[in-house]
Amino acid sequence: MSTPRMAAPHDVTTAPYDVDLAHARWRKSSYSGGANDCVEVAELSEHAAVRDSKDIGRRPLLFSKAAMHALVSGIAHGPIGERWG
Repeated sequence: MSTPRMAAPHDVTTAPYDVDLAHARWRKSSYSGGANDCVEVAELSEHAAVRDSKDIGRRPLLFSKAAMHALVSGIAHGPIGERWG
């Protein structure tokens, strides 16, 4: 199995104030168990936004689509966990 391309550091940033998140559809993992101790994700036109469900007033992180794909693929297929485990 090939390792997904790891995103460059500039592929993740704090959402600038001019990014309109008013109509973002935030999703929480079904594994969160209903508690507010999870992250939420919203797909935007060119990015994926990620925020802490306990503190939704803070600006979320923006991931490029390539960076988000690399993160999720790395978690799902093991390379990220293997490095830290």
